[in-house]
Amino acid sequence: MGKRSAKGWLYLLPAILFLGFFLVYPLVDVFVYSFEESYNFASQTYAGVGTFNYSYILRDPYFLQAIKNTFILVIITVPVSTGLALVISLALNSIERLRRLFQTVYFLPYVTNTLAVGLVFMILFQRTPYTDGFVNLMLSWFGAGPVDFIDGPYAAKMFVLCLYTVWIVLPFKILILTSALASVSEDYYNAARIDNTPPFRVFRKITLPMISPSIVYLVITGFIGAFKAYSDAVALFGTNLNAAGMNTIVGYVYDMLYGSSGGYPSYASAAAIVLFVIVLTITVINLLVSRKHVHYNS
Repeated sequence: MGKRSAKGWLYLLPAILFLGFFLVYPLVDVFVYSFEESYNFASQTYAGVGTFNYSYILRDPYFLQAIKNTFILVIITVPVSTGLALVISLALNSIERLRRLFQTVYFLPYVTNTLAVGLVFMILFQRTPYTDGFVNLMLSWFGAGPVDFIDGPYAAKMFVLCLYTVWIVLPFKILILTSALASVSEDYYNAARIDNTPPFRVFRKITLPMISPSIVYLVITGFIGAFKAYSDAVALFGTNLNAAGMNTIVGYVYDMLYGSSGGYPSYASAAAIVLFVIVLTITVINLLVSRKHVHYNS
């Protein structure tokens, strides 16, 4: 190993140690816990080693409900939020005046506290003994009956959760896509104007390929973020998500560790490993698919 290589590894050593201690070691530790049956934190003992923890959570109706909620949230919010962000970014990119002002306005929800936004959504959607909420008031204008979006039917609660999640993640995606659009060279558009290329074809053949790396990045991080959703549901439905039927996989892990049914680190570890495998699988699939459809500038 040459001096330059040794110097490079020396620069990387702090990051390697940091990642190893705070990322790799906890992952290995959780993997080991997931096979230790009836593990007890206090006594550091367990009853045996096997796959009972996995078989238990895969039969647990609360975990199955959490998987269902999480997948619905992912399938709906990731494409919807990415598509909306792209439309808004294209609109912002076409505005010459006050562009920065509009970008700031759209970015404000991202720097607002999550629970504060959840409180606003509760005020808009929740029915109380005194009012049906602003959204139900709007529905009454069209002759629709009041809907209990917070404590009512499952579909109504999932609608609010998806809408809330899209609202939360939209500003960051708009910021990334507006930056990507601004980086596209005007030479391509000038050439398209000379050829009198229709706008939709310009978008499909120039704009979309040039910003495709940013879109893929947002899709992958969107999947990861949606699978890790927990605070969104708590902000809307409170901490007892199992009773509301709106728990997520991360919420199930937290409940098994610290919640009302807490004290089961083995089950929590097994659920965390299942989540890790799901996220890893979807991320790898996204990366393999993106190889054929992503244009990287050389």
